[in-house]
Amino acid sequence: MKKQLKQIDKDSVALHLDTAVYAISTRTKEDNSGLAWQLLSSRNWEALPISVGGRSIVPWGTFNTFPSQIRDIVEANNLAPGIIDRQMGLLYGQGLYLSKIVYDDGKPRRLWLQDEEIQAWLDGWDYKGYIKGCMSDYLHLRCFFTAHFLERGWRIGRPARISHLEHLPASNCRLEWVNSRNLADVSHIIVGDFERGCYTTGITTLPVFDRANPAAHPVSASYNRSAAYGRDFYSVPQYFGSLNWILRGSNIPTIFKYVTENGINVAYHVHSPQVFWEKKRSILADIHPEWSSEDLDAAINAAMTEQLNHLTEVLSGDKNSGKFLHTVDYYDADSNEVVSWKVEPIDQKMKDFVESQLKISDASVSAITSGMGLHPALSNVMVQGKLASGSELMYAHKLFQLSDVQIPSEVLLRNINEAIAFNFPHKKGIELAFYHQAVEVEENVSPSNRIKNQQPL
Repeated sequence: MKKQLKQIDKDSVALHLDTAVYAISTRTKEDNSGLAWQLLSSRNWEALPISVGGRSIVPWGTFNTFPSQIRDIVEANNLAPGIIDRQMGLLYGQGLYLSKIVYDDGKPRRLWLQDEEIQAWLDGWDYKGYIKGCMSDYLHLRCFFTAHFLERGWRIGRPARISHLEHLPASNCRLEWVNSRNLADVSHIIVGDFERGCYTTGITTLPVFDRANPAAHPVSASYNRSAAYGRDFYSVPQYFGSLNWILRGSNIPTIFKYVTENGINVAYHVHSPQVFWEKKRSILADIHPEWSSEDLDAAINAAMTEQLNHLTEVLSGDKNSGKFLHTVDYYDADSNEVVSWKVEPIDQKMKDFVESQLKISDASVSAITSGMGLHPALSNVMVQGKLASGSELMYAHKLFQLSDVQIPSEVLLRNINEAIAFNFPHKKGIELAFYHQAVEVEENVSPSNRIKNQQPL
C-alpha cells in the first residue's frame, strides 16, 4: 500500500492511500457560534441515556457539557457576569442569620435571633462558602448539587447527626438514568470531570440523599432546582432564551477588533497612468541596454513601490496636515490633458457601520437584562444613554425583594435548614435566612443615620 502525505495549508494535511484520501486538520474555530448551535438547535438532550464509566446517566446538553458551555458564554459577555454578581448580592442581602417565623395580628414576620448551639455547629464548617457556591450554580443554571456528610459518631451508637454540607460543582455532577423519567426515582448522582470525559478522575457514585431518613447513608448527594417546564431532569437558566442575544452582544467588540486590525480601511484611490510607467521603462531600457525584460520589470516594480511609499507618507498619519503631493500631467500638442495622477478619497461609510453595530449592542443590552430577570436600574446599565434615577432604583429594589427573593431563598437554604431541623429537633422553627435591610429614601431617614453620615464599620 502506497502512502503519501501532502500539506494542504499550515493547519491541514491530506493522507493519500490506495483506496481513499483522508484530510486531517488541526484548525480551531475562534468564535463561539458553535456553542449557540449546540445549545439551541437540539434541546431534547434527555431523550436517551449515555454511558460514562459503565453507568447510564442523563446527558446534560448536546455533548453532556451544558454547564461548561454556559460558563464560556457568560464569561465572554461584558454584561452577564456583572448581572449575576448583582443578583447574588441582592439575594444575599446583609448576610445569613438565624430566625423563626412569628405571627402578629395574623400576619407572618421573621424574628431574628441568636442560638449559640446551632451557631457553633454552623461555625464548625464553611457554611457561608457552601451557600455562595450553591448560589453561583443556581444563578447560572437554576439548580445545584450538595453532598451531605454524617458525623462518625453514629458508628459507635451515638445519635446520627449531619456533620456538614459540601457544594458539588454542577459541571462535575450528573443524574443516573431512570426509565420512568421521574426525578423522584433517581437513586444515584454521578460525580466526575465530565468536561473532559472523566478520563483522569473516573467517576464517583453517591446515593441520593433521603430527606425522609437523613441518616440512611454516611455520604449522599442531592439535586436541588427550580423546576423547568417540560423538562424531566435538569433545569435550564432563566436567560436560556436570551443566549443568542448574549452571544451577539459578545461578538460586537470582536467585530470592531477585526475591522480595525484586518479591515481594508482604504481611504484613497490612487490612479497611476500607464503612460508614466511605460515612459520610465523606455528610459531605463535606453540607459541599461544590457538588462533583460525581467530586470526592467523588477526596476519598474521597485520604482512603483518607492512612489507609492511616498504617497503613503503624504496621505496617512496625524502629522501630515500641510503636506502636498506633486505630480506631472501629460498633454498633447493641443494642450489637452492626456494622462495624470489622480488621488480620490473613498467613502468607507464607517460611521453607518459603527452606528448599526452600536444599535445592535443597545438592543442586546435590553434583551440580556430582561432575559436575566434583573431591572436595568439594578444592573447599573444605561438605558438610552442615561442611568436610572434614585426613585427608579429604590422601587426596582423593593420589587426585587418582594418578588424575586423568596423562591430562590427556599431552594438555596432547604438543605441547610433541613440539617438544622435534623440535628436540633428540640429547637423547632429555627432556620437560617438571608437578612435584607429595608431601603428608604434619604428624606425619610434621620440625619444621623443617612448614608453620608454613617461611620465605616
